[in-house]
Amino acid sequence: MLEPTPDQMDIIAGALPYLKRYDDQIVVVKYGGHAMGQEETALSFGRDIALLEQVGINPVVVHGGGPQINSMLKRLNVQSTFVQGLRVTDEAMVEVVEMVLAGTVNKQVANAITRAGALAVGISGKDGNLIRARRVTRTVKDPDSNIERVLDLGLVGEPEQVDTKVLRLLIDADIVPVVAPVGAGPDGQTYNINADTVAGAVAGALSAERLLLLTDVPGVLDENKTLIPEMTVAEVRAGIASGMISGGMIPKVETCIYAIERGVKGAVILDGRVQHAVLRELFTDGGAGTLIRA
Repeated sequence: MLEPTPDQMDIIAGALPYLKRYDDQIVVVKYGGHAMGQEETALSFGRDIALLEQVGINPVVVHGGGPQINSMLKRLNVQSTFVQGLRVTDEAMVEVVEMVLAGTVNKQVANAITRAGALAVGISGKDGNLIRARRVTRTVKDPDSNIERVLDLGLVGEPEQVDTKVLRLLIDADIVPVVAPVGAGPDGQTYNINADTVAGAVAGALSAERLLLLTDVPGVLDENKTLIPEMTVAEVRAGIASGMISGGMIPKVETCIYAIERGVKGAVILDGRVQHAVLRELFTDGGAGTLIRA
């Protein structure tokens, strides 16, 4: 077992009031972004997740792997097709996605946590019927005719049902589940699913105490680009309507709302590139990102 680092010890020293709150509670952490490709950051993340397990919290990790998928597609010379700027996932591509996410990346993340002293097991949404998926379609409106049409993005899916049995078996055995975001349809077809979406669905199904979405930005920013430390669901919806929340942040906050509406106590968007971001969010007064509550 690796000893806590000095930074970890500083955080833990002030964490006692928070340890009781999270004792034996489930915390779902979505890990992704470009930070995954940096070895030291990955090892630091592994140490932090192991530490959560060692102090009595039940972490569940859901990971992405976009940069790694792009790298493998390039190496294998698999050509991407785009419709309205959105990549279509065909049969050849979904094989690469599953190979990278459920194979290389999944085992790297699980190994980093295990090396830090906690037992972690990598699974995908296809294992134990964890995630039953359905095909996602998008609609776009023609700016000239105002007519909507459906875009078929191929084998891109979304969770239709989450069966938590395999997760609870692992949690009860003090094993950290590490979940790759692929799922299977009722016919066995594999679907590529957005990691944020999987994390929100898993957190909701487990009635987690917290959902933490690690991203490449500090959290939700106001009109002056200043971090908003806490928001209600109503304030988030108002921010979307006003345009303050826009672009790629919209699906992230919508994932948080989805999870909260299914029983998660709070969801946080925070910068995964910051050292010990997970520990700072859970164990300090100021937190490390934007906390969204009901």
